Amino acid sequence: MQDHAVVVKDRWLIQRKALLAREKELTRLSDEIARERRALPWLHVDKHYVFDTPDGPRALADLFEGRRQLLVQHFMLGPGWQEGCRSCSFMADHVDGIEVHLQQRDMSFVAISRAPIAEIEQFRRRMGWKFKWASSHRNDFNQDFDVSFTPEQMARGEIYYNFHMTDFMHDELPGLSVFYKDDVGTIFHTYSAYGRGVEAMMGAYRLLDLLPKGRDEEQLSYGMAWVRHHDRYDAAPKAAGCCAGSAATHPATPKEEVPQ
Repeated sequence: MQDHAVVVKDRWLIQRKALLAREKELTRLSDEIARERRALPWLHVDKHYVFDTPDGPRALADLFEGRRQLLVQHFMLGPGWQEGCRSCSFMADHVDGIEVHLQQRDMSFVAISRAPIAEIEQFRRRMGWKFKWASSHRNDFNQDFDVSFTPEQMARGEIYYNFHMTDFMHDELPGLSVFYKDDVGTIFHTYSAYGRGVEAMMGAYRLLDLLPKGRDEEQLSYGMAWVRHHDRYDAAPKAAGCCAGSAATHPATPKEEVPQ
């Protein structure tokens, strides 16, 4: 940072406009990919999933809450865990403020975890979240959508994640899945994303990417090692500190990393 170039405004504008052209290319490419995403064929969901919620058992169809589109966050919180994954919590911190806007576009949101509902509710109360959160503890939803893995799968040392076979990482992993329900109640699976695809929920990263230091993660043991539950950060950043120093204060655990 100390050796960064400093120029007069005319030279700055030349380089900024060149970058703007590249940014516009990226925007157009993103729009193109979004159109291709919407054009993907759908899968009929013919399995009947029933989830535990604070309001009692609810079928997958009920989670739409009268809307046609449903976004599911596959939240890493397994049975018996003391708290949810830090990275998944970072994602979830973005939801409550924008959910009212998403609902205006015919979309409902729900987090789904394999922990029993009582354990989910205990962690949710601690974090102060308001969004819907259901438990798949008594069904195969997590396994069917390739975010939870059986002891047999783990014993083989290889799992199917992010649409390919890969080395075993953890018994719970993050993801996003999208569903559509038509006017007669038929449910379709339209899209899923895993690994860095879950950054779609991480609006804070979009802002950090605008800054001179960016995400400032190069010296960390893995990209999200700096992330904490929002009630576990230091009261204020140290004037001369950095993300790496903060990470050293709170040792990272392998389960928190969002796979590449």
